[in-house]
Amino acid sequence: MFISMTFSIAYDHVGITVTPDDLDATIAWYGEHLGFTVDKQFSSHGTTFTFLVSGDAKVELLAGASHGPASTIDNVLTSMDPSRLHHFCLAVNDLDDAIAQLEANGVALIGGPIDIEDIGQRIAFITDNLGTIIELTSPGTWPNGHRS
Repeated sequence: MFISMTFSIAYDHVGITVTPDDLDATIAWYGEHLGFTVDKQFSSHGTTFTFLVSGDAKVELLAGASHGPASTIDNVLTSMDPSRLHHFCLAVNDLDDAIAQLEANGVALIGGPIDIEDIGQRIAFITDNLGTIIELTSPGTWPNGHRS
């Protein structure tokens, strides 16, 4: 049974843990490959928090992890691990153009492109410099773009 809530919910950001040693390289990867820029950075409780933005998308990097990811991922279909976030998704205007630009910049696909007829989307998957899976989709799932 679902209950009725009296407050509204909207997407804000996804948080990714990184080691302090990986922070600068991860900021650079998101900037060079996906056009993200640093919106805000601060330190609190022994962790450096960095908010990256690109359009309506926001990624928070939390540089406080004591160790990096255990393994790299090269196939999205074999990457189901219940101990970690599977992926986050970014909507792009033109999936083929995005893939071409990413591949030209050395970012390989780990899945797709795949046509998902049930929802009228095409998707593809990449990983960032630390192995975080990023789904790219066109069109996005919001009927009229991002809602606030």
